[in-house]
Amino acid sequence: MRRKLSTEELNRISVTAYHQAPKIPVTVVLDNIRSMNNIGSTFRTSDAFRVEKILLCGITARPPHREIQKTALGATESVAWEYFAELNEAIAFLQQQHYQIIAVEQTDNSLLLQNFEPNPTTKTAFVFGNEVFGVSETFIKESTHCLEIPQFGTKHSLNISVSVGVVLWDYVLKTKFFWE
Repeated sequence: MRRKLSTEELNRISVTAYHQAPKIPVTVVLDNIRSMNNIGSTFRTSDAFRVEKILLCGITARPPHREIQKTALGATESVAWEYFAELNEAIAFLQQQHYQIIAVEQTDNSLLLQNFEPNPTTKTAFVFGNEVFGVSETFIKESTHCLEIPQFGTKHSLNISVSVGVVLWDYVLKTKFFWE
């Protein structure tokens, strides 16, 4: 017999405990995201996988905002974030902090996600791009790699928040960050 666990049984940590808990050495970068639902969902997913930070770039909206909160469900309070009006500023910040920059984008030399071997001792920034235009050429040129999530249907892209979940789960699974 199976039953759904109660909220208490899930043993979720508080926002204060979250701030003190170890994080995966990952920053999620949102490059000119239009949809506040995608932004909120990214916060919520980033909370679930305990990322270090989210960088919001360009036209990407910032908390607090009612439309972001709808899907974030409070994750804007737990996940650290920073805003950069200019993409070059975000790239400079990442480079100064010694991040490897990985654009999640379909390019002529993309590395398929299943072939990506993350190094848990290296800080990694995963860049997710605009819903229509993808990751900007600026980020692609500065990237260590471009990662592609294989797809087999008629569409050529996934929703950003889905892509964030797939990439972060792949990272956590491969690094076994929370299992060791």
